[in-house]
Amino acid sequence: MTPFHRRFNADFLSRLLIGALFALMSFNLLGNFLKTGRVTGLLLLASESLVLIFTIARRPAQRVDRSVAARSMTMVSLVGPQLLRAGGAASLAPDVLTAVVSAIGLCVVISGKVTLGRSFGLVPANRGVVVEGPYSLVRHPIYLGYLVTHAAFLAANPRPLNIVIMLVADSALIARALIEERVLRLDAAYEAYCHRVGWHLVPGVF
Repeated sequence: MTPFHRRFNADFLSRLLIGALFALMSFNLLGNFLKTGRVTGLLLLASESLVLIFTIARRPAQRVDRSVAARSMTMVSLVGPQLLRAGGAASLAPDVLTAVVSAIGLCVVISGKVTLGRSFGLVPANRGVVVEGPYSLVRHPIYLGYLVTHAAFLAANPRPLNIVIMLVADSALIARALIEERVLRLDAAYEAYCHRVGWHLVPGVF
């Protein structure tokens, strides 16, 4: 089997796994909404569904990090949210509050993905340097949006397993962002961009 076919098979299997986990999460969150009327879970579902849509439409990468670390962090950060489950614990805040926070995170995700367009991808890679819109404030606005929606979901569904999953998955997400920057910094245009935008995720913090 050629390296190309091995990469194709691995990519296909990873997409199949993500799709299956997304389907299971969808059934849980939709069922919880029909039972309780709480919309926070639906907003997380909307955020995660965008990953599938933009992955299909992404453009070929100029440079891809195929290291074990890059693949591992990407897989953990992608699989983690699909394992979250609604219900089973009393909410830490009213649904209207967690829904508003989740909606803010979703808006950040949508803004980042629309700005990124076909440059969106999963494995750390260079699919073109984008510096407009939310990228003029932080280098990874989509990941920031994920973190916000995840925090809102956890406040609404603070099950111990959910907390553990998100601690692991979001740590991997941050590591994935830093690995992604390592690839992009090989591009002079991105290096110049980093001098203008110094924050990875949260302005004034990190």
